[in-house]
Amino acid sequence: MSEILCSECGKKAKIIRGSYHFIESGLDGVVLQGIEIIRCKACGNEDPIIPQVNGLMRLLAVAVICKPYRLRGDEIRFLRKFLHKTGAELAQLLHVNKSTVSKWENDDDPIGEQSERLLRIIALALGDGLKTTYKEVIDMFPRIESEAQKLAIEIDPVAMSYQYA
Repeated sequence: MSEILCSECGKKAKIIRGSYHFIESGLDGVVLQGIEIIRCKACGNEDPIIPQVNGLMRLLAVAVICKPYRLRGDEIRFLRKFLHKTGAELAQLLHVNKSTVSKWENDDDPIGEQSERLLRIIALALGDGLKTTYKEVIDMFPRIESEAQKLAIEIDPVAMSYQYA
């Protein structure tokens, strides 16, 4: 086996198994459980070895779509980017101005309830390979709490499952 080197300092690093705060997703509070991480003792850098990245991002999209609280700006941005849409393209789908989408994403103005529900359904409809049904999402609409809340999402990439923490 070849030697693993740190991507930051170039010194020897180890592969360990552990939890990783997946900041690269663009969302606060997403933790990947039990993945391999290249950890450098010299500089403290950690590089995750993320299995099945595309499947993982689809699972994260489902977790956001099914979240029992109103969506926050970073979650709206995540869904837009997951769908490979610009702010203008998403605005057109939702029949709002692109500056409105920008305000939602930056938490300058909360998204309205109807627009949020439509966004969840659009993300489900256009998100390739998402493992949930329209009925499951629509059935949870009455249970969505009225306030946007930060909710941590723990993902098991091996089992391809998630839970809210």
